[in-house]
Amino acid sequence: MRKTTKLLFAGAVVLSAFAGIAYAKNPMVGGAPMYAEKNIIENAVNSKDHTTLVAAVKAAGLVETLQGKGPFTVFAPTNEAFAALPKGTVETLLKPENKDKLTKILTCHVVAAKAMSGDVAKMVKADGGAHAAKTAGGCGLTLKDKDGKVTVTDESGNVAHVTIADVEQSNGVIHVIDKVLLPKM
Repeated sequence: MRKTTKLLFAGAVVLSAFAGIAYAKNPMVGGAPMYAEKNIIENAVNSKDHTTLVAAVKAAGLVETLQGKGPFTVFAPTNEAFAALPKGTVETLLKPENKDKLTKILTCHVVAAKAMSGDVAKMVKADGGAHAAKTAGGCGLTLKDKDGKVTVTDESGNVAHVTIADVEQSNGVIHVIDKVLLPKM
């Protein structure tokens, strides 16, 4: 009888461990819960840390695209990342006459695949320490992983650190970054 009780207890522990994994919650972003069943736009509009990104996506006419089926990996710069650009840059990019340039910059933050941080780590390791990725905007990014911390380097040499990884979306994943990635112009 004791052996049966121990087996039942062990089974319950294993099941509860798997249940915890299956129902792991997405991290909060910008003070808002992120829901895996919502798409990138539906979640991003709720993050107080991404109001500049959302405004830029709207100005570039990319809302419908990022609500699409995907899958997408979006490296999402925070408001602070945009504020670190030279004074007046964001305001200039948001003007209608600069829509093409803004679109290019934003699509250089999007990869047409779903790449969780574990996937990135595997790709980096397989490629000897750095993985090259092409973005939807045709930009080249270099992904690196050191001790579970992912960095993204753009064509201009700017290095962004992933500050919040693996925010699952119904159409991909968001990784919050601390710098705006720029294409070579």
